[in-house]
Amino acid sequence: MSYNHEVSYGTEKQAGFTLIELMISLVLGLIVSAAVIQVYLINAKTSSIQASGSELQDASIFGLQQLEKSIRLANLGNSTTRIDGATPNGGIVLTGANIVVPNPSEPNPYPNTGYLTRRAGESAVGPNGWTGISNTNTGSDQLTIQYTNITGAPMSDCEGATAAINDIVIERYFLRQAVGDNSAGAIKNLVLACDAGRVNPAGGIDDTMPATDSRQFGQAGQESIINVDQFKVLLGVQYTTGTNAGQMVYLPSNAYLNITSGNPVITAVKIGLIVHGSTPIIGSAEQTQFALLGQPPTENKLKTDTGSTKKVRTTYEATTLLRNARVVNVSTDL
Repeated sequence: MSYNHEVSYGTEKQAGFTLIELMISLVLGLIVSAAVIQVYLINAKTSSIQASGSELQDASIFGLQQLEKSIRLANLGNSTTRIDGATPNGGIVLTGANIVVPNPSEPNPYPNTGYLTRRAGESAVGPNGWTGISNTNTGSDQLTIQYTNITGAPMSDCEGATAAINDIVIERYFLRQAVGDNSAGAIKNLVLACDAGRVNPAGGIDDTMPATDSRQFGQAGQESIINVDQFKVLLGVQYTTGTNAGQMVYLPSNAYLNITSGNPVITAVKIGLIVHGSTPIIGSAEQTQFALLGQPPTENKLKTDTGSTKKVRTTYEATTLLRNARVVNVSTDL
């Protein structure tokens, strides 16, 4: 008996991707990934902008408004409402004569000009005096004000110390590096600081308090507004005589002090700040030039710093009328 054994092998079809299909899949995958990354970057940028915007708003609402409130106190309690560079206890402290009662034998006993209202480029005196430091190609200014607490109750100065009734308070606002800042680049971590002190009623700065007391004038001061790149000050003056009578102009302190005739009256203070957020912005070009208080943008150009992160910056300007100052017109009519 014979057997015929036939083995039949079926042909199996192999399923898979062709090269063209694989390339199409890769392209589609890259497109989807790019879209997801773009959405992520947009969300991250939006979030960082919102965070920086919130920080800048805090600087405006809390810091700037508090500064304006303090400036309005200038010349409070002074019997003389005309403010100039020689007014005893004058609300805007420009010279030593503003701090003391004039004494013929000692016309200017307070020589530390670095603690007075100053313009970029002027000299500074004192270990914690104003230096004009800024993060732009133009130096910063300093504003020094003075007032007497005649409110009938204790009040707080800009450093939070108690100003007793009839205390003569002197406060200066200036830029300095933040405590602990070790920035190696040209861009520093700067803050607007306030240093408050007391004036002796008989004349001169009261130096009787311990050096650790915040009421001692000439210290590094309390941080008032953080992340500040520039601080500028203009004095609003009104002429009462001459060809400029009745005109209101804004001058830097050095220009005001250089006026030799027709000494105008200071009735307002205009301040300008450049402030930045601390949160870097992803995918944005950093703004480098800013117009401030009428100066062209090239006057306030950020210093070159390759290590500087991209941050949102904005400018703030505010004009404060001195409610305790008046224009006194002297009539020449007989």
